[in-house]
Amino acid sequence: MNVDAFLADSVVSAEGKLYVQGAGWNTIYTTNFPTRHSRVGIGVLVRVPWMATNQTHTLDITIENADGHLINLSEAPAGAPPDVTSDNGQINRIRGNFNVGRPPALPAGDEQIVPIAVNIDGLVFDAPGAYSLVISIDGTELERLPLRIAFLVQMPQAVGGR
Repeated sequence: MNVDAFLADSVVSAEGKLYVQGAGWNTIYTTNFPTRHSRVGIGVLVRVPWMATNQTHTLDITIENADGHLINLSEAPAGAPPDVTSDNGQINRIRGNFNVGRPPALPAGDEQIVPIAVNIDGLVFDAPGAYSLVISIDGTELERLPLRIAFLVQMPQAVGGR
């Protein structure tokens, strides 16, 4: 299986396509830490080969800091499964299953594309630095997107008229 992925301001999956706003970035600038980012959209295109159809596959999305530790994505709702929560009751991974069938008109051997849209609202970063968004299928890492959280440097404003 192959995965193409990107970061965006917002992503929606409908009618077998991804609809995207504000794609093509990898840095979030902020003036203070910890910082809460309003939304991080993740667009994922999974290319499922012919021989991997008609099977259930598991997709995992995590965000790691530079030391490889998972960061918390949100508070865990009541009844959240333990395999997606940290010791402090936070969600630290997004997990879902998908299964792609073989439509009758699909030529033998052709792959299929599964579009997946994920939006994480209110993501908190405690410190500046390098992070990685990691996408795995069936326990195998297939994509790693770099994400940098950086201080926004503001220039002092001139005093006076010139």
